[in-house]
Parts: sequence; structure tokens; C-alpha cells
Amino acid sequence: MITIMRATRIFLILTALLLCFSAELAAQRAAAPDDLTGYWVSVVTEMWRYRMLVPDKGDYVKMPLNPEGRKVADSWDPAKDQASGNACKGYGAAALLQVPGRLHIYWQDDNTLRVDTDSGTQTRLLHFGGSAPANESPTLQGYSVAEWGGDEPRDRRDGQGGPVQDSSGRLVVAKEQRKQADYLKVLTTHMRPGYLQKNGVPYSATAVLEEYFDYFSDPYTNNTWLAVTTVVTDPQYLIEPLITHAHFKKIPDGSGWDPTPCRADEPR
Repeated sequence: MITIMRATRIFLILTALLLCFSAELAAQRAAAPDDLTGYWVSVVTEMWRYRMLVPDKGDYVKMPLNPEGRKVADSWDPAKDQASGNACKGYGAAALLQVPGRLHIYWQDDNTLRVDTDSGTQTRLLHFGGSAPANESPTLQGYSVAEWGGDEPRDRRDGQGGPVQDSSGRLVVAKEQRKQADYLKVLTTHMRPGYLQKNGVPYSATAVLEEYFDYFSDPYTNNTWLAVTTVVTDPQYLIEPLITHAHFKKIPDGSGWDPTPCRADEPR
């Protein structure tokens, strides 16, 4: 009798914990501080000639490559990639948002945010809660774990006035100008090797991708923007983390959606 009661108590405790965890996960979509869903078009404001054109072989001056990374980049052969079925190596998770094109972001379910790209016709799934399964097989887009970040209030004037300082030089932010930080943090692992730049600049299977999605509005043009800061860490090929930025403007609909296949020798 005691054994049965103990087993029943353990079962009830585990059930309660499972229900609490399920409720927390189900709240991810409803609790999103920003609505990232919709259609977005990339606005290339940085690294234009490396993104809007395919750089020449060996043109990796902006990349923190180590000797092994340079050796791999110097062996790049786009015709060979295309013929061997590796044309998508420049569309992996670590570089996908650097490829000019459009995004379609929507909730696949309450705990999974889906990002489709028309360039290369790729799909990324951003999973809320938990971590990557230990036995997850490497894929082009890897396994992405997402969480809403930001516990600290921050200045969000969105261009409405310059900073104000007190007599000691400390920044003064009025109460009405404060807003809880509301970014999306995504950590991606289990990626297949790919290219950080379309001309064969490599990242390895052990690379780790960290991203911060920041949503904001421009009061002067009434445009809505998504700025994504990307950090790629790869000790096999990089001497330091590679930090890049991508900017996307929200557009009304998918009328300009233009799905293209992976192409080894074209920018998108």
C-alpha cells in the first residue's frame, strides 16, 4: 500500500511539472513582445560588394580567417560545387540572412517560429524551449533554439530627440522613453559545413551561430525594421568570432516573392 501511494504521489508530481512546462511553452507565441511575422525585404546597407555581387576567389579581406580557413577558401570552385550538388553551401544558417532577398516569418505552431527565404528557397525553424537533441543530425540550417531576451529597461526613443545628461554627465532617460528590452535571441548548432561568403569562405560543422533579432519602427518614414546581429564562432577556420548585420524592411504582402534555387555563382 505504501509503495502504491508513493508511486501515485510521484506520478502526480511529474504530471504537474509536465503541465506547467507545457503551459510555459504554449505561452511562447502569446507572450511574444514583438510581432515578427509577415514579409520582409533585405536592405543592403553593409558589405554591399560582398553581398550584391559574388566576390572574386581569394577576396576575403573582411573575414577573420586563420591559415586553414584561407587554404580552404583559396580552393573554392563554384562549378564543382554546382555539379556535385553543393550549390547550397552559401545558403546555410550562418550566412543565409546575408543573402539578398525576402523573408516570410510566421508561427508554424505555438512554439516554433518559421523563417522562409525566397533566395535559395530555404526554411529555418526557431524552436522555443529546451535545447538541441543530443542525437540531432547536422543539416544545412542546423538546429535553432530561440528565446525572448531582455530583462533590463532601455532607452527606446526611436529617433525622437537626442540624449539628455545631468550635471554629472549621466544619461537621463524619461520614464515615458523607457521600454523593456525585447529582442529575440537564437542559438544554432548542428550545422553542416558551409560558406560564410559566396566565394567559398568556410565555416565548419563545429561552428556555433548566435543571432539577435531586433524589431523597431522609424517615426519619420513609418517603416518597420528588423535588424539582425549575427555572431559566428568557429575555432577551426576563424581566429575570432565573425560579427555581421542584416537589415530588413517590412513589406505589405508577398507579391514580390521570388523563389530561386541555390546557385553557386550568383549573389542570390
